[in-house]
Amino acid sequence: MSTDAPAFFKNHPNLEVLDLLIPDINGIARGKKISASLAEKSFDEGILLPRSLYALDICGGTVEATKLGIATGDQDYICRPEADTLRPVPWTEIGAAQCMMEMYDEQGCAFYGSPRQVLRNLVADLHSEGLYPTVAVELEFYLFRDKLDSAGRPQPLIDPVSGEVAKSIQVYSMDDLEHYSPFIESVQKYCKIQSVPASAAVAEYAPGQFEINLHHKNDPVSACDDALYLKRIIKLAARQHGMTATFMAKPVLDLAGSGMHIHVSIKDADGNNRFAKNPDTLKHAVGGLQATMAEAMLLFAPHANSFRRFQKNLYVPLSPTWGYNNRTVALRIPAGADNARRIEHRVAGADANAYIVMTAVLAGILHGHRQTLEPDAPIEGDAIAQREPSLPDDWLGATKTFAASRWAAQYMGPTFVDLYTKIKLAEFAWFNREIPPLDFQWYFQTV
Repeated sequence: MSTDAPAFFKNHPNLEVLDLLIPDINGIARGKKISASLAEKSFDEGILLPRSLYALDICGGTVEATKLGIATGDQDYICRPEADTLRPVPWTEIGAAQCMMEMYDEQGCAFYGSPRQVLRNLVADLHSEGLYPTVAVELEFYLFRDKLDSAGRPQPLIDPVSGEVAKSIQVYSMDDLEHYSPFIESVQKYCKIQSVPASAAVAEYAPGQFEINLHHKNDPVSACDDALYLKRIIKLAARQHGMTATFMAKPVLDLAGSGMHIHVSIKDADGNNRFAKNPDTLKHAVGGLQATMAEAMLLFAPHANSFRRFQKNLYVPLSPTWGYNNRTVALRIPAGADNARRIEHRVAGADANAYIVMTAVLAGILHGHRQTLEPDAPIEGDAIAQREPSLPDDWLGATKTFAASRWAAQYMGPTFVDLYTKIKLAEFAWFNREIPPLDFQWYFQTV
């Protein structure tokens, strides 16, 4: 696909609307829908949007503690579309396209609250050290019926072939893939049209749970753009087929949660895999990821529900372990040829912001490289049984750990750390103001 905006518009003469997207702190696509007549002008002049878009909580309300809202007049900043992210939107009845934007302040600098820019800055730091990351994102998700039950909970799918509620765990089942092939084929079709490099689709470790992988890329920002586009595609395709897709980390208490796995290798300037060529590079990367994992936990598990995913015996790491060809560890070195040597980071939930997760992973690797950190011994066998849980296991604790992190401030910027922390503290306070049904079950007639 051409990266030239005029060429894109010329190749899509029936374009009627353009969705201009900005991923917010929680990875939710915000922005504006404009008519095709204004599309080319937006690339020349940009458009104005409030900088408070980066101060929104998960429900879309402005967190005033960030001082990006009313306190400073809810100022507009210029947002510039990026032509190389233009994609046609194939699921509408009219000609439509979508495009990522970046926000800039009065000095013409990319806004500090942009997750894409924080990642872009980190990649530049890696390049300055002669480290060139190649990355890929894997996303797990659940499909449910399109209606909630009377208690407001998601309802499991009715198998389209058997007509019965799906109950069994058929991991990697080809039958499950066949049963939901119309949905999967729609996802694949839309990915092809949008140049989203999706590859394998597998049935995962719970009924109605699936995983779709993205091909590796040398541009981490572009790889995360693909992940955002893929989420959008999956949700819309599910809706078209009478289902609801969710990337919630733990939608069903007794079943596996949904993760976001990051694959990363490091190349030198000549394109050689440094993890294969220089084993110390791999060890220092693992050492850095181990040393920073607890401080980054809020980025991997950003919501109250995120921490419900961390349970034993469900392939979710509870401590910063690593090992070769071992799915029970946090940092897995997959089997395969030396030239494909990489780290699979298995901690984050599918509910996390891919840009921020990627930043945390690459910042851990860079930290390990700069400090020549050594990992502990690789785990063989069940890591959960061999290591006591040591990662932060609650939302508030993870928030406080992140807020105090010198590593996070150094690699992501203190202003970004402060912004992210204030949003999460506001969400925590709001979440705990609600009285859940379990309170009444436990306490109403008991105490």
